[in-house]
Amino acid sequence: MTLLRLFPQGPTDPETALRMLAAHAIPGAEEADIPSRTYTRLLPHAGASVRVKVTFTEDQVAVDLPHGIPDPDGLAVPIRRWLDLDSDTTRIADALAADPLIRPLVEHRPGIRLIGYPDEFEAVTATVVGQQVSLAAARTFMGRLVATYGKSAAGLKALPAPQDLAVIPDAELQAVIGLTGARTRALRAVAQKWADGFTLAHLTADEARRALLALPGIGPWTADYLTVRALQHPDTFAPGDLVARRALGSVTADQARITAERWAPWRSYALMHLWADAAYGAPGRGRRRA
Repeated sequence: MTLLRLFPQGPTDPETALRMLAAHAIPGAEEADIPSRTYTRLLPHAGASVRVKVTFTEDQVAVDLPHGIPDPDGLAVPIRRWLDLDSDTTRIADALAADPLIRPLVEHRPGIRLIGYPDEFEAVTATVVGQQVSLAAARTFMGRLVATYGKSAAGLKALPAPQDLAVIPDAELQAVIGLTGARTRALRAVAQKWADGFTLAHLTADEARRALLALPGIGPWTADYLTVRALQHPDTFAPGDLVARRALGSVTADQARITAERWAPWRSYALMHLWADAAYGAPGRGRRRA
C-alpha cells in the first residue's frame, strides 16, 4: 500500500466526519468503520477506479492507496476538496462563535468541515433518490442502484456513469430501485442532463440553484442542499430543511432563513453544525441544542 498524508488547515472533528460519511454510505460502494476512524470507497483516477481507505485524526487525514498506481499524489487535490481540508476551521469557528445562538455547537465541535462528495453527479443522484424518504430508505435505494448497474473494482462498486444511467428505461429503473414513477423520471432527467455534459462547476450558488430548479422533480430543498453538499459553497443554507428547522426550535422556513443571515459568510458551516448536533452525534451522548 502507498500512504498519502494530508494535513488540514485548522483542527478537524474526526468523529463527526466519520458519522456523516457513515450515515450516507451506500451499501456495496462505501464502508465506514467509526471505531477505527476509517472510511473506504472507490475514487476515479488515471482512467480507473482506485480503492482508497481514509483514516481521520484531529490533525491529519491518512489515505491508503494501492501500491503501484500512477501518480498517487494526484489524488491529493480531489480528496482535499471533497473533505474540505483547505478551509481554515479556526477562523470559521471564531466567526460563528460570535453569535450566541450557534456558539454552544461551535464550542462542542470546533473542527467541523463542509464534507461534500467526490463526484458531482453522485451528489445529485443520491440527493434526488433520497428526496422525501428516510436516510435509511435512501441508502437502500442507492444500494440497489449500485448493485445492479455499478461497476466493480477491488471488492467495491462505483455509481454508474450518467450516460449509462440515462439509457435505462424508466420502468426498469423503477422496478429495480423501488422509486415512485415521479422520482424515477427525475433521476433519468438528471442522468440525461449530466450525460449531455452539464456541470455545476464554476457556477455561482444562485446560478446552480436556478439550474437545478429547472430540472423536473427538483424542488427548493434539493437545490439548496446541493449548493451546500455538491458545490460546497461556504455561505449557502437550506431553510426548508426539517432537521435544521427543528434544531432551531421548530421554526418556519422563513424564520430559519432570517436566522441564518446572522451566520454569513459561513452559513453552510452553521448548517453543518445543526445537522451534526441533531443527526451525527455519538449514540448515548447528550445532544446540545442551538
